[in-house]
Amino acid sequence: MAVLCLGAGSAAAGTAAPKPPAVVPESELVPGVAPGPGRPWTLDTPDQVLPPKVYTPGAQEDAVEPKAAAPGTYDLVEYVPLSDAVSKVSCSKLTGPYQKQIEQWLGLKPDGRQSAADCKAVQKFQKRYGIKPAIGFAGPVTWYQMMLLSARKNPNAAKNCPVRSYRVACVDLNRQVTWVQQGSKVIYGPVQMRSGRKGYATRAGWHTVYWRHKNHWSTLYNSPMPYAQFFDGGQAFHAVYGSIYTTVGSWGCVNLKLGDAKKLWGVLKKGDKVYVWGHRTGT
Repeated sequence: MAVLCLGAGSAAAGTAAPKPPAVVPESELVPGVAPGPGRPWTLDTPDQVLPPKVYTPGAQEDAVEPKAAAPGTYDLVEYVPLSDAVSKVSCSKLTGPYQKQIEQWLGLKPDGRQSAADCKAVQKFQKRYGIKPAIGFAGPVTWYQMMLLSARKNPNAAKNCPVRSYRVACVDLNRQVTWVQQGSKVIYGPVQMRSGRKGYATRAGWHTVYWRHKNHWSTLYNSPMPYAQFFDGGQAFHAVYGSIYTTVGSWGCVNLKLGDAKKLWGVLKKGDKVYVWGHRTGT
């Protein structure tokens, strides 16, 4: 009761607690740098919902390597408020959707409120890792870059991915990273990825790589799925010719950059196990 009275007295004296800042939702963010030919404004990755037709590719087909991605396709382009993008601000004053998490990661006061000091600290990180535009906005690309860095030393420190004597492809939806381990040794990754969107989440649990098709083409969406390795129905690891750093997820597949998908192709084999856990933000 005394606490309630003190609170009322403070409000009456004009010292009411400040209102929490309005957080800009991810759904309202746009790329902060105008896209080039390899990075359209909107890209919905064509992940097949239904299982593909399985067949054995001939030697001639397998000998063809998927085409290279256009320069700049995988640039780290942050999603920022439209007002910041249009005005080309030097340092954002707006609170981002990952404000508090990024403040904690950088060792700042985790109050979830953008400040001039916060902006400069985030901006410094963005410049160091080539995130554009480096305007200090606490967006998804900056946050997931931090998640990748945190995972590099020991991606399975939390022991979320089961340790087995055989190869296991680990898919961490929480941090949007994937790697392959055999026993406790990491033999691939971790690398960044993009998993399924709301309503089409990459399915959690144990799966098995049942079909690999280097030059797969989605007949459902009429688009390429290079280095496709299917592990659950129409869900597969595969490369995309577009940014994986979008606020909208895939149709269920685990999307990778072309170079990462090619390396994974050389690591996994038919019959290898895949373990998926967690959930992508917004799903």
